[in-house]
Amino acid sequence: MSFTRVLITNRGEIARRIQRGCRKLGLETVAVFSEADRDAPFVAEADHAVCIGPAAASESYLNVPAILGAARATGAGAVHPGYGFLSENADFAAAVEAAGLVFIGPEPDAIAQMGSKIAAKAAAEAAGVPVLPGYSGADQSDSRLLQEAGALGVPFLVKASAGGGGRGMRLVTDMADAPKAIASARAEAQGAFGDPAVFLERYALRSRHVEVQVLGDTHGNLVHLGDRDCSLQRNHQKLIEEAPAPNLPDDLREHMRAAAVRLAQAIGYRSAGTVEYLYDPERRAYYFLEMNTRLQVEHPVTEAITGIDLVEWQLRIARGERLTFQQPDVHFEGHAIEVRVAAENPAENYRPETGRITLWVPPSGVRLDTGVGEGSTVGHHYDSMLAKLIIHAPDRAQAIRKSVAAIDGFAVGGLGLNLAFQRALLIHPDFAAIRHHTAGLGEMFVNGWAPPAPDAQSRALATLALHLHLVPTAGNTPWQGLGAWRLTAPAGRPGAAFYWALGDEDPTSAAGDKRHLTIRLPDDTPVTVEAPGLTADRLTGRVGGVPFTRAAHLRRTKKHWQVFLSTPDGMAGFAIETLEDRHLQRASGKVGGEDLLVAPMPGAVVELRVAPGDRVAAGDTLVVLEAMKLLQSLVAPFAGIVAEIYCAAGDTVAGQAPLVKLDPEEIQ
Repeated sequence: MSFTRVLITNRGEIARRIQRGCRKLGLETVAVFSEADRDAPFVAEADHAVCIGPAAASESYLNVPAILGAARATGAGAVHPGYGFLSENADFAAAVEAAGLVFIGPEPDAIAQMGSKIAAKAAAEAAGVPVLPGYSGADQSDSRLLQEAGALGVPFLVKASAGGGGRGMRLVTDMADAPKAIASARAEAQGAFGDPAVFLERYALRSRHVEVQVLGDTHGNLVHLGDRDCSLQRNHQKLIEEAPAPNLPDDLREHMRAAAVRLAQAIGYRSAGTVEYLYDPERRAYYFLEMNTRLQVEHPVTEAITGIDLVEWQLRIARGERLTFQQPDVHFEGHAIEVRVAAENPAENYRPETGRITLWVPPSGVRLDTGVGEGSTVGHHYDSMLAKLIIHAPDRAQAIRKSVAAIDGFAVGGLGLNLAFQRALLIHPDFAAIRHHTAGLGEMFVNGWAPPAPDAQSRALATLALHLHLVPTAGNTPWQGLGAWRLTAPAGRPGAAFYWALGDEDPTSAAGDKRHLTIRLPDDTPVTVEAPGLTADRLTGRVGGVPFTRAAHLRRTKKHWQVFLSTPDGMAGFAIETLEDRHLQRASGKVGGEDLLVAPMPGAVVELRVAPGDRVAAGDTLVVLEAMKLLQSLVAPFAGIVAEIYCAAGDTVAGQAPLVKLDPEEIQ
């Protein structure tokens, strides 16, 4: 079981995390990468790197022959799958071992058993772990499933046996909807996992997601490393995780931990794994959901409170080493929170964001696991999560405050992130009071969530930062000596400079000198700043005699300036044009007018639902686009007739690419 070189079959932040663990033990690393990731940081930081295929995951990160070929070519002795992709694929684990390599993870049989939700539930029951009432039998006929659904009663869930991440899952609240839900879940399960088997499970309202980390070696030693709460979710995708799980009764917490160890022991588990539960606070009861036979995205919060490096121990266990500690040796210190940083717009149904990162200034003093940096390109081929902020503090309240401060100190330019939304979750009263639950976003934001609009002073200070950047010694430049020849001022008096927020017709003006500058917003609101200064990404001055210091970062794009400024609601970005920008601005680059449906982002055309000559109503879905593993339904903006189609199912299209042209016509 000895090895000195590890091939990592993953990408992004988890690949870099595993590389750090390997370096800690003096192991060399091999990165496998797709053409889309050729310039990614994890490739540059590996000791060896091999391209294994094009951007599509099916042709690269899921290409088992190419991965095993890369291992042979580079002399790797072990394979670490990270999470996602092939990490819970029992056939892959078996293929790695059949090739004479060490698979850094559990036995293939354990992966297979826990990979089937039906088999996992049976194993949990046999180990004395509570499970939700439901049906998970071998008879998958419609009649049997509907019969069991009737006996179970609503609400209940139809879930894919081989599923995960919310795919192949349907909630049924009206028994009349059961046949459609079962058929739909089956179809999605077949398409996503190649297995149409489903099972039924009672749905617990206002439940929380609590999980227990386990770690076992190949000598029969197995411990738990405490619990985590991952209840802040959208569409069954985790947003914020914390450890330990807050507000759990002590006796119940110990039962959950002990049950996780029993299940892991029952299947002879080795390496790191996670037993996930549904916790019903009202009934003070917990139920087995599934076991993840891999490293979890949220493993850093467990590392923070235990001081145990999970990746290091995965590697050491794979080398045949024994655990050097037993359960009484595991201690828990403080509270940790992980914030997932994703390239998406939560205000627009979590629409993925793509583009080049022009600015990347993370906060200092906290752990950041990231797969990108300034200059990285974020495409549509893979998951939208780019990084994770991990915060550790003596208690939960301090961890929340430190998390908010970390978000407030994070400046990113070039594409949108979900940081403002994550900040809103952290400061929400429901999260502070631990009233949140897995389906609680609708209660937390009844009318949906929108990013806070920057206040007038912040908008003025963003313009001030740009003005000081462009005219560092305002009021004392050589141009002041030109007198009447100055284009912006009468002789002997400082003139005004004009700036436009992107999309605004009316300008913001800046006038004054280095002692006093007045910024006048388009609505004529003045903000006068005394002793303004911009030094080392810090904007300083006084407004109304009150001193301020704001973080400020500026970057130039092809057409305008980006200004990132700390505000009372966190870091905010402002797109600002100068007078020169407006004069020299090129065409916007849009390919059509209102009659043309264009791709809002790069992606793959999954489905084309219309043909030339079809009549459509406003709101009808014309094209289904997949980007970053999410499906986007693109709808007709008005009623009309399909005039032309510029794409086909299976096409990969660029952002703003034309898809369908409509001729307006009222439906008769």
